[in-house]
Amino acid sequence: MRLALAVLALLLFVAAPGLAEPQTVVIGYLGQSRKPPLQLGPLDQFATDDGLQGARLGIADDNTTGRFLGQHFRLEERVLKPAEAASDAIGQFAGAGLAFVVADLDAVPLTQALAAPGAEKMLLFNSRATDDALRQQDCRKNLLHTIPSRAMLADGLAQYLVWKRWQRWFLLVGTHSADQAMAAAFRRAAQRFGAEITVDQPWTFRPANGRADTGHVTLQSEIQAATQVADYDVLVVADEADEFGAYLDDRTALPRPVAGTQGLVAAGWSAVTEEWGATQLQDRFRKQAGRWMTPSDYAAWLAVRSVGEAATRLRSVDPSAIAGYVRGDDFLLPGFKGQGLNFRPWDGQLRQPILIAGPRLLVSASPQPGFLHQRTPLDTLGIDLEESACRF
Repeated sequence: MRLALAVLALLLFVAAPGLAEPQTVVIGYLGQSRKPPLQLGPLDQFATDDGLQGARLGIADDNTTGRFLGQHFRLEERVLKPAEAASDAIGQFAGAGLAFVVADLDAVPLTQALAAPGAEKMLLFNSRATDDALRQQDCRKNLLHTIPSRAMLADGLAQYLVWKRWQRWFLLVGTHSADQAMAAAFRRAAQRFGAEITVDQPWTFRPANGRADTGHVTLQSEIQAATQVADYDVLVVADEADEFGAYLDDRTALPRPVAGTQGLVAAGWSAVTEEWGATQLQDRFRKQAGRWMTPSDYAAWLAVRSVGEAATRLRSVDPSAIAGYVRGDDFLLPGFKGQGLNFRPWDGQLRQPILIAGPRLLVSASPQPGFLHQRTPLDTLGIDLEESACRF
C-alpha cells in the first residue's frame, strides 16, 4: 500500500505542472522560397519545405519535454516570397515580441534581417548560410550558427582524406561565387592538414543535359578531356550549384575517387546516418514530413531544440535567461552525433562532428583520430579562436 501511495504521489507531482496555465515560448521561423534546381536524374527530388519541417519537428520535441514543466512551444512561420524583404518579417516578429528566430536564409537576406530594427533584441539562429564571413568579419553577437560553415565542411573532409593518405588533390572548381568560396575553404583545409593540391583548375565545359538521348556521349568526352591531368589521389570538386559534379563519377580520365560537394561529401547531416541513435530521429522526421531529413532540416531542428533544451534545463521561459544559457559553458545539446554540442563563444558557431557520407552509407565522421586540440577535437573543424576575425 505504501508503495502504491508513493507511486500515486509521484504521478501527481509530475502531472501537477500540467494543471497550471502553460508558459508559452514562441519561436519564429523565417524561410525563403527557392526555385527548384535542375533535375539531374529521375531520382532527384526537391523539397519545398526544406528547413521548415526540421523546425516543426523541433517544436514537437520541445513540447514533449516541456509539458512536464508546464512549458509550451509554438512556431510562428514566415516564408518570404521573391519580392519580400527579410527586414519586414523581422519587424513583424519584433512587434509580436518574439525573442528567438530560426533564420533559414541565404547570406544576403540574413544580413538584411540582422540589420532590421528590432533584430538587435532577438537571438537569431542561422540554419542555412554556410558563408565563413558570417562567422568572421560579418559576425554578430545576436547570431548563432547551427549549420556548419564551409570551413568546417572542408576541414572535416580534409581530415578524412589525409587520414586515408589521399594527400594529392585535383581541385576542380565551378564558375559561381559559392563554388569559389567552397574552393577557398578546400585550399585552406589542404594547407592546414598537410595535403597538396597538385592541380587547381576551373570547370570550363558546359555539358549537355545528361538525361537527353545523347547527353551521356557529350559528358563522356568532355569530362575525359577536362580531367586529363597529371596523376593525383582524389578529385576534389567545388560545385555548390550542382551543375557538373554529379557527372564526374566513373567518367574521369584516371580511375580516382571523387569527393567534395559531390561524390564523397562532408555534411552536417545525411539521410544515410543511423548511428548514435540517429535512426529514431530519422524515423520521426520521415513520419512527419514524408521524406528524408536534409542538412538544413537538421540545422533548423537544432536551433529550435537549443531554445527548448535551455528552457527545460533552466525551468524558465525567460528570454534573457535562455539566451545567456545557450551561449554559456554549461549548455550541451544532444544532437544524435555521439556527443553533446555547444556554441563557440568567439563566433557563435555550433561545435559538431561533420559526417562523411557516400550515396548510400555513412563512411566516417570527423574529427578523425589523431587530430588533437587543446580544448576539444571539435575545434579542429572550422575557424579556431586564434585565427578568428570575429569581434563582437
